[in-house]
Parts: sequence; C-alpha cells; structure tokens
Amino acid sequence: MNTFGTLFRLTTFGESHGAAIGGVIDGCPPGLELDETDIQAELDRRRPGQSRLTTARRESDSVELLSGIFEGRTTGTPIGFVVRNADHHSSDYDALRDVFRPSHADLTYFLKYGIRDHRGGGRSSARETISRVVGGAVAKLALRQLGIGVRAWTAQVGDIACERNWTRLNLADIESNDVRCPDADAARRMEELILRVKADGDTIGGIIAGVVTGCPPGLGDPVFGKLHAKLGAAMLSINAVKGFEYGSGFDGVGQRGSEQNDILTPATDDPTPADARFLTNNSGGIQGGISNGQPITFRVAFKPVATLLQPQPTIDIHGEAATVNPRGRHDPCVLPRAVPIVEAMAAMTILDSYLINKSIL
Repeated sequence: MNTFGTLFRLTTFGESHGAAIGGVIDGCPPGLELDETDIQAELDRRRPGQSRLTTARRESDSVELLSGIFEGRTTGTPIGFVVRNADHHSSDYDALRDVFRPSHADLTYFLKYGIRDHRGGGRSSARETISRVVGGAVAKLALRQLGIGVRAWTAQVGDIACERNWTRLNLADIESNDVRCPDADAARRMEELILRVKADGDTIGGIIAGVVTGCPPGLGDPVFGKLHAKLGAAMLSINAVKGFEYGSGFDGVGQRGSEQNDILTPATDDPTPADARFLTNNSGGIQGGISNGQPITFRVAFKPVATLLQPQPTIDIHGEAATVNPRGRHDPCVLPRAVPIVEAMAAMTILDSYLINKSIL
C-alpha cells in the first residue's frame, strides 16, 4: 500500500537514492490558502543536516507543487508535488549490495520480492516520510481553519524523560532546541546523551508525545474504525516505531477502574450532554473509539536506529556468514527529525476522520 487515508488521501512514490520523492494529495477541500512556503517550513523541520544531532546528509528538501493550486488556493483537484534528491552518496552502500543489515528491511524485502535496492534501503528508507510531511502540512492548514491544532515533541531519549503531563509544559518551547523537547533541562541532557552515543558509533531510541487540541466530539467509529486504531496504524507505519499508546496508556494497567474513570459533571446551570465537563482525561480524548471533545493525547515509541557505525555479524545473499560495516551518514537518534512526521500522520488522520464524519451526518 502506497496510499494513506479514505477521503483525504496521500499516495507517495520514490526511493532514498532515486531521482526524487513525491506524491499526490487527493480529497483536499477547495479554497484553502496554500503555497510552497507553508509546506517548506514543515520540511525544514524534517530535513537532514539541520544540527549536529542528525545525519550529515545535506538536502534542501525543496518542494515543487505541480498541480491542484490556482492563485494561491487549493482547487479541490489532486495536489501533485515532488522533492528532488541531491546529496545521495550511493557509493557508500556498495559494500551492502550482497549482505543484509541487521534489523533493517533488507532481508524481509528480499524474501518478499526477490530484489532490493541496497542504496539506503530504497523504498523502505525513512526518506519516504518526506511525502508524509507534505501531506501533513496541507492537513494542518485545513485543520487550523477548523480550530484544531496538532503538536508533538520529544518526550524521552533513552532513560531521560521530561514532564509527562503536557499541560505543565510550554509547547511554544518545542522548537527552542535541537532535540525538540519543551523542557530545557531535559533537552540539554538528551542532547548530551545523543552526542555520547554518536561518538560511540551507536544509536538510541525514545518516545515522542503528541496532543490534538480543539478536536470536536464524534470523530471515529465504534467498531473497526476506532479513532485510536486509526491513529495507531498511522504511527506504526512510520519507520522505527515500535509502539503506540493513547491517554494513560500502559501506565494505567496498574490502577483500578475507580482511579481511571473520567468522571462527568454538569458544566452549566442549564446543562446538556454536549456541555458535559470531564474531571480527568485518562481516556486521552477518545472513548469507545470516538472522540469526546477533550484533547487527544498519545505517545509513540521509537527504537534505536538500526544502522550502527560499527561492525556487526550478519549473512549474505547466499546465506553464508558475513560482516556488515556500514559507511555513510546516519542519525544517531531519529526522534528530533521524527517530530514533524508524527504531527503529519496525526493531522492527516484527524482531517480524514473529520471529513468522513461530516459526510455521514
């Protein structure tokens, strides 16, 4: 599957070391003010080479909009776009032509298709997420008109974590440091850890947290179309993601129901169900698979990047023992550049669910 979404749809194409990464956005509402600068700001947050914490690959990741825009507004027709690759060093991967890198898609891709692009992982490369960020940028603009906001941040790197309650954080500080953590002290310690790991030729994982504010009640369906299931599928499709939770998540399993239930109280002297107030938000803004009007909170776990700049045992295409010794430029920690990707997938999921809900009412 190279298409994401039902009514708001993104189809992507391209490989890490091919000519370009691109895609087509279909189902975008007409009349939305949009130009390259709106999208470029999001791509700049994802692009490589932006700090000493990321890969040294130098790409401008400049987007070219090919269709679907007239006089600065969307027309309701497919939005075609392309981001051309420029700084790919394919020769860095020559030694990987006949060996499989541990914990990559090299072996599984080869067993499934009988062929693989060894240059940076080809289609399985995280560079494919460029197209997701473009789609997410468009979705975020549409959501903004509806009063819906989507924010994500680095909540944990290794064993270093910031405050879990997002209401105690100043989300305006997310972009104030290279780690994209709104807690300055935690961000400093996270950066130090990433740089130590990088010096060892190793990698480290962590957690990205996110919140959707202003989301109306009623998004999602009660059986197979649960909103949290859609968000989970969106996040788990991102490279290196190993887990997804919403609301209290796994922390809630040690509590009793009397501690977990989000108590409802009347909000006015002349109350209606639509005015109900929640005393807590352990449900993460979703109950029975349907949004309840509270902020939607979630967390996404990322494994350490699988490419290490140190030798590892493996096998070759003949099944014989071999050693892989990767070269090239790689992220020691994917989290700082993954923040806009998480936001993009959340934004597209929420907008798609909003359009579906609007279409059936």
